[in-house]
Amino acid sequence: MTFQRVLILEDNLIIAMEAEEILRLVGIQQVEIASNLEQAVNAVHAEHYDFAMLDVNLGESTSFGFARLLMERGISFGFVSGYSDTLDFPADLRHVPLLNKPFDEQAMRLFVQTLAAGGSSAM
Repeated sequence: MTFQRVLILEDNLIIAMEAEEILRLVGIQQVEIASNLEQAVNAVHAEHYDFAMLDVNLGESTSFGFARLLMERGISFGFVSGYSDTLDFPADLRHVPLLNKPFDEQAMRLFVQTLAAGGSSAM
């Protein structure tokens, strides 16, 4: 599977722009950024995405509820976090691929390959 269109849910614009740049380096053609849950929900209702990258901590909320919406819609996704494990994640989301911040091109490439190989719902 080749990914062409990606949604990034990230409340830090600098990190979102860095992720966008690296995604383009690894071959993703279209990258869209949502800086909050409302923008992300509106985006998936309006457009099709091959996968999404979700910052876990969005200030006063988390992306776990949005992750479940993506699962219902069959959209692959992975989490991005400064924390290196998923022990504090809800049990139904601990299997989801995790990209640790800070990340580089090699880590992003592996993250994308992991999602392409099976997607979040299969892992």
